[in-house]
Amino acid sequence: MRSFISYSWSNATHENWVLALATELRNSGVDVILDKWDLKEGHDAIAFMEEMVNNPEIKKVIIISDKKYADKANGRDGGVGTETQIISKEIYDNVKQDKFVAVVAEKDENGKPYLPTYYKSRIYIDLSESEKYADNFEILLRWIFDMPLHKKPSLGQKPAFLNEKGSIELGTSFTQKRLISAIKENKEILNGALSEYLTMYSENFEKLRIVKPDKKEYDELIFEMIDSFKPYKNEFLQVIFNFSQYGINENINSSLHRFFESLIHYLSNSENNRVYTDWDFDVYKFIIRELFLNTIAILLKYEKFESVGYLLSHKYYLNNNLGYGETLTSFTIFENHLNSFDYRIQRLSLRRLSLRADLLKERSENSGIDFRYIMQADFTLFINTELNNKFGRWWPDTLIYSSHTYNAFEVFARAQSKTYFDKMKCILNVDSIEQVNLLLKDYKENKRNAPRWEFHSFDPEILIGIEKLAKEK
Repeated sequence: MRSFISYSWSNATHENWVLALATELRNSGVDVILDKWDLKEGHDAIAFMEEMVNNPEIKKVIIISDKKYADKANGRDGGVGTETQIISKEIYDNVKQDKFVAVVAEKDENGKPYLPTYYKSRIYIDLSESEKYADNFEILLRWIFDMPLHKKPSLGQKPAFLNEKGSIELGTSFTQKRLISAIKENKEILNGALSEYLTMYSENFEKLRIVKPDKKEYDELIFEMIDSFKPYKNEFLQVIFNFSQYGINENINSSLHRFFESLIHYLSNSENNRVYTDWDFDVYKFIIRELFLNTIAILLKYEKFESVGYLLSHKYYLNNNLGYGETLTSFTIFENHLNSFDYRIQRLSLRRLSLRADLLKERSENSGIDFRYIMQADFTLFINTELNNKFGRWWPDTLIYSSHTYNAFEVFARAQSKTYFDKMKCILNVDSIEQVNLLLKDYKENKRNAPRWEFHSFDPEILIGIEKLAKEK
């Protein structure tokens, strides 16, 4: 990339600074044209400058701007003034020009850069401060080679739910903002704001209800509704993030527990619902499970073990009118098979082992919680049910993506420390390491089998890191 450096012969120190910069650029692969190297005795200096600015082979022109340069440019004085007449016309005539950039070499006593008047509305690169020189030199290189650090992503497709006339609107945005403000500022209205938000969120789940369509494929409608809920999933997760970062107590744990409890009646038929098929509840089955799994993932990430323990050890009340045999059950109530997902795989001939796992992974992007934490939560819920197998088993779909993992999940890796294990053991609802050892012994002796998806499975011993668990003080 050929580049020309325009500068003023201010003084020997400045000239040496420019020479050093030009040398650094050439060492970085930039074919720099500089008067000290390329303007020979007998050459016409003015003609040389005009050619450098106008020559189409010169792709980039770097304007080194100090006080002297700015003054000469504004006064149209000398060689700088000649260059300025050419450069300023190019800049004024081409709003989106990318051939010229000002590199600030000096600032005034107020910290303002010395720049020619014609350039003051443009973005410049600051090399005047030694502590920022390396970072900004990289920016200069990226500009020269047209390789910016932040590239504009390709344009995606408009979400399907925006094309639907009946796209959902939970109406919880304002109450969520008020709640987050109360969390951050620890306001007295916190408990009331939380109750208001969770109640509105739960009650408006009714807007997600769908029934079998006459013409459209049912699984298509289910997936579109799940997609339309994504903004509200992320809205809820922001509440959990804020509680995790700013403080959480038993009252909040209880409120979250009651919130998930309030969602249970959406998982099956009630007296007020007209049911055509079990698929009518698949939207709720996916979304409620996703909310619960993501909540556990965030709480584990921020080591809110007591909160996780609360949600996993406290039973959930069931309305007997829903047809369940028990009055109280565990969090496994949120674990449900999705027949519509199986049908979709067959209908579209998808070579996928678990659409639910794929969807959870895809929806973790831009949610604020990395997918590895979601897998960690899925595994924790699975192990908890294996250790306390009274009400059912949690099926950890996302662990399809862990089949080639050879390290323990973070929360278990950190539990090499006995002190840390004693803090986190409540998430497994155990009193000692021996209970975990007995469970893993069953796997080793084939008395239990880990979940499997065709040829894909996982090794609980590896994901727990049992050989090192609670071994250090």
